[in-house]
Amino acid sequence: MTISPGEFVRPRANHKRRRSPHPRKFFRRSVIGLTLLFTMGGIAYHKIHQALLQPEAVFVLGGHEEREKFAAELAQQHPDLEIWVSSGSPPAYAEHIFEHYGIDGDRLHLNYEAQDTVTNFTSLVDEFKKQDIDSVYLVTSENHMERAQIVAQIIFGSQGIAIKPVAVPSENPPEGKIKCLRDGLRSILWVFTGETGAEWFKKNPSVIMTSKKL
Repeated sequence: MTISPGEFVRPRANHKRRRSPHPRKFFRRSVIGLTLLFTMGGIAYHKIHQALLQPEAVFVLGGHEEREKFAAELAQQHPDLEIWVSSGSPPAYAEHIFEHYGIDGDRLHLNYEAQDTVTNFTSLVDEFKKQDIDSVYLVTSENHMERAQIVAQIIFGSQGIAIKPVAVPSENPPEGKIKCLRDGLRSILWVFTGETGAEWFKKNPSVIMTSKKL
């Protein structure tokens, strides 16, 4: 074809078809998006629920006797509430602590199924639902509270149970973000599958330090 001087030729449009997203990538992105949406929605609901409900029990995460002493003092202020201790001090010693603070043994429930923070919650969530408990005081050490709240907001929040955190003063530094992220993901796994992944993080049973002086 001959082009005369000054004649303008429009370039041909490139009509390449756009490739649709790969099915696996699309599925993966959808799962991640739905998981984040579910988690954020659950946390928002949990915070609103938490603000409206009055605690119906005291829930203590085991690991150190100071948490149990603190919970006993809290229970003195709320004589109508029962106390649940998850994998705390040995039974005889735990009972001795609460007896020392004048807490009737009928109010005390000791459970030793939990292996770690995530299973502290999964091992008792069904029992709380059976007892129609919709809100609890959550008692744990100050440096452990952030991780405990993340787990509670996902596991308890998915079952409509609110928490009011009551931190036990601690001189230990705050826990790392990796632990919070790990247990948050394990909690989401439990919500969707009923599994906690505890077998992946097996460790030697923690030794709970006790003192004879109460």
